[in-house]
Amino acid sequence: MAAAQVHPTAIVAPGAILGDGVSVGPYSIIGEHVSIGAGTRVGPHCVIDGHTTIGPDNHFYRFCSIGGIPQDKKYQGEPTTLEIGAGNTFREYVTVNIGTAQDVGVTRLGNDNWIMAYVHIAHDCQLGSHIVMANSVQLAGHIHIDDWAIVGGLSAVHQFVRIGAHAMIGGTSSVRQDVPPYMIGAGDSFRPIGINSEGLSRRGFTPADVQVLKEAYKVLYRRKLDIEQAVQALGDLQADHPAEAPAVQALIDFLQASSRGIARP
Repeated sequence: MAAAQVHPTAIVAPGAILGDGVSVGPYSIIGEHVSIGAGTRVGPHCVIDGHTTIGPDNHFYRFCSIGGIPQDKKYQGEPTTLEIGAGNTFREYVTVNIGTAQDVGVTRLGNDNWIMAYVHIAHDCQLGSHIVMANSVQLAGHIHIDDWAIVGGLSAVHQFVRIGAHAMIGGTSSVRQDVPPYMIGAGDSFRPIGINSEGLSRRGFTPADVQVLKEAYKVLYRRKLDIEQAVQALGDLQADHPAEAPAVQALIDFLQASSRGIARP
């Protein structure tokens, strides 16, 4: 591939690593502890600093701030990090902070995430792959979002919340408790209203999978069971539908790992 292309007005610190084909736009600044993978494009007026490792083929639009220190008064300059995978898109004014010593010390994003304008991803967030976050989504610290989740614009997520795989959060939601996999809903506070059937169908889940997950939703939210009772009932549902058991197991695993409690209708 071609060598990195850096605009004459950009500043790249000694020690920064730019892979083949990286482009750095006008007036952008790349810090000394930054590594950027091949083919990544950094638009104009971006700042990428901190101990930040970025994979290949990402695109940072203008005015992004990546790898900044945490907005956390406990941060004392520890060499915590940010790790970004491959093929992600960061639109205008996105901010992503490094981790803190009070957690795992690293903020992580996987691959092929679509991060729209003005999104904030705070310290120690752990994001999977294929996630969509619409304009002005605000993530507090220590949040986990699993693969294929969608978060609608102007939504805010409380610290330590987890959002499960394939969940869909409607715009302007306030998410204060964990959102299990496959759920769709919205509100202040967020309330699930059903299964993200359309999204699941698009991602290869069979009609039988979707139907069993609808039954799982009824178990979880219609029978007025506590979590332990719901997990037992979901296990019975698995036994009745062995072909669809893996889809239900992901829901069981999430419920058993939840520490904040789950969002309720």
